Amino acid sequence: MILAVVQARMGSKRLPGKAVATLQGQPMILRQLERLRGARRLTKIIVATSSDPADDGLAGLVVSRGYAVHRGAGSDILDRIARCAEAAGPVSHIVRIKGDAPFVDPAVIDEAVRLAQATGAAYTSNRVERTFPAGLEVEVVTVEALRVAAAEVRDPLAMISPTAAIRERPDRFRQAHLKAHRDWSHYDWRVKTPADLAFARSIYDALYPADPGFSMHDVLDLVESHQDLGRFAA
Repeated sequence: MILAVVQARMGSKRLPGKAVATLQGQPMILRQLERLRGARRLTKIIVATSSDPADDGLAGLVVSRGYAVHRGAGSDILDRIARCAEAAGPVSHIVRIKGDAPFVDPAVIDEAVRLAQATGAAYTSNRVERTFPAGLEVEVVTVEALRVAAAEVRDPLAMISPTAAIRERPDRFRQAHLKAHRDWSHYDWRVKTPADLAFARSIYDALYPADPGFSMHDVLDLVESHQDLGRFAA
């Protein structure tokens, strides 16, 4: 089983409640899950959130729309994801997706999973050797590597960033890197601030009505023909 885990919470210092901020009339988390359903290589999708009461509403919303939720300790995200995989059943790979990425592309996810399976790498991503826009990060981790890393003592950073303990040890966990045919890493499409949300809404308003499954290339065509819409990495 290939399990996609969407890591989302309501807490955010710069944009509280961003997971339920609306894009074309629906909460961002639901728009993201809608896009993930287009990935053909994913077997199951689970939203991983914390057991904090502040995330009760988020969990309830996701469940009410027919998606699965796993809740765990808010401080150790790697442990939460490892337990999520354990609860889901027989899983070979975890596909980790952040909850601030409403432009996640199913085709990019499918290609990352294909690369992981073809190479047998413990960790496959497009974020170590960056060529894709920020916000289209995909990390594919074998469940075995996840279990090994979660069982070991980790520094505080590795608890906050669930893949750090694996990503930063290529000598121990074999890696494969997915690259785009051009370098678009200067674009930043993550939703972390009110300005980011305004950008995401402008893109959804322009593209979603005609094609709910719009691709990364559709967004690129739009922002490159309307420079006022461009979002660049700091």
